Formats: sequence, structure tokens, C-alpha cells
Amino acid sequence: MSGLDAQGVSVKAGGTLIIDGIDCTVPVGSFTALVGPNGAGKSTLLRALAAVERPQSGSVRFNSSDLLTMPRRARARVLAFVEQDAATELALTVREVVALGRVPHEPLLVGGPANSDAVIAAALETVGMTEFSERVLTSLSGGERQRVLLAKALAQEPHVLLLDEPTNHLDIGAGLETLELLRSVASSGSTVLAALHDLNLAATWCDRVIVVANGTVVAAGPASDTLTAELIGDVYGVDATVLANPTTGTPVIAFSPRRKGITP
Repeated sequence: MSGLDAQGVSVKAGGTLIIDGIDCTVPVGSFTALVGPNGAGKSTLLRALAAVERPQSGSVRFNSSDLLTMPRRARARVLAFVEQDAATELALTVREVVALGRVPHEPLLVGGPANSDAVIAAALETVGMTEFSERVLTSLSGGERQRVLLAKALAQEPHVLLLDEPTNHLDIGAGLETLELLRSVASSGSTVLAALHDLNLAATWCDRVIVVANGTVVAAGPASDTLTAELIGDVYGVDATVLANPTTGTPVIAFSPRRKGITP
């Protein structure tokens, strides 16, 4: 299968196995959600796929190219990673931060490509941050910073886009706009994988889901087929009822806690 393909990926931290031999694939042109309870290993898996954190074993390939052995600049032309709450404390303007996304495309000894200014401007426009371009990044709110970091990733013009909680800090409207944007990016032929904590957002916006628990993949496939009440109960320890959105037909999940002897 073409796209992002991880096989046998294991990651240890301080002697503890965090990711245990994970196999997963993200097809080209898909918007895939990485879901699971807190501590399941979602962030660690994303960092391993991005080669930010080197796995102890396993392989990560995109269209048969080995991302783990690829030189850093070459990998940055293939893959962009937006970490959760990642931001510099340097006094850089928004435009300067987004311009860092063009570095992998710049020759080492001469100026950047002639189209870099246009790419940067388009990335800022796409995330709605053009009017903030001369603001210092550290003066922005958490949600505004998140959108700037997404613009930086888009300026890399990657084939693979990995994101850790891309709606973190965003209000409802901005969060939905971000998910709509990511689905559009995938529809244009990119491979998008995002860790999401909200199963309803994953079910509504994503083509596929990868469900992780205790450092392993427990289910993967189309969102509407995979996010069943039984699976949600097993993974999250809650009672779930899966309904259909009357407008879109996508799954809507209602939750209730499991309390022995108590009927909510």
C-alpha cells in the first residue's frame, strides 16, 4: 500500500516500553485520526514516525523510501510534524516562523527559491493569520500560535503531515476550520495523520482511524466501521452509544461512565 507505512516500531523511555511493535499504515490522500486514551502512546508514536524520537526497532517508510535513514533536510521535504504546544521563545515574527518551513527547500549557499515568498503568503492566508504576520509569536494566544505552526508546516509543502492534537487551544469554530483544512490537504493528495482526543471529531472529519491502547494498535480502518460501541467500551472503559448524524450521516457517539449498580 502506498503512503506512510510503519512496521514493528518500538520505543522505550527510561527502560520502559512505550510503543510495542506497532504496525500501521496511512494511505496517500487520506485524513487519518490517531486515537486512544491518555498514556496510550499517541504522541510517542507520532514522534517516532517523524524521526524526532528514534525507535529502538522497526521501520518507517513513505512510498518505499526509508524515513528513518533519510538525511534530515531530505526528510523535511517529505514530512512535516506539528507538535502539541511546540513553540519557540525567540523573538521571531509570525512570518519569520512560517519562513522556517522553507529552509529544507533552500540551497545551502544561495538564497531561497523564487516562489518562497508566495508559498509563505499562501500558508498564512490558508490558516487565517496574514494580518498577524508582523506580530511576535510569543505575543499570541495558544490557539493563534497553533495556527502559525500549522502554517509553517504547510510552507514545507510536505507529502506527509503529522499533527499532535491540532485543535488544541482552538475554539469550536477555529477547530472545525482546521479539520476542514486538513481534510482538504488530504484530498489534494497529501497523507495526513493527526492525534485527536475527541472521538466525535475523528468520526466526523477523518476517513480512517488508528486506535492505540497500551502502546499497541488495537484496531484500524474506516472511522464509521471501527469506532463501535464495543471497541470504545473496551478501550476507554465507558459505555457508548453510536448514532448517526442526521445531517451528515457520520457517527455521533454518546458516552456515559460505567458505575456498578448505578443507572445514569
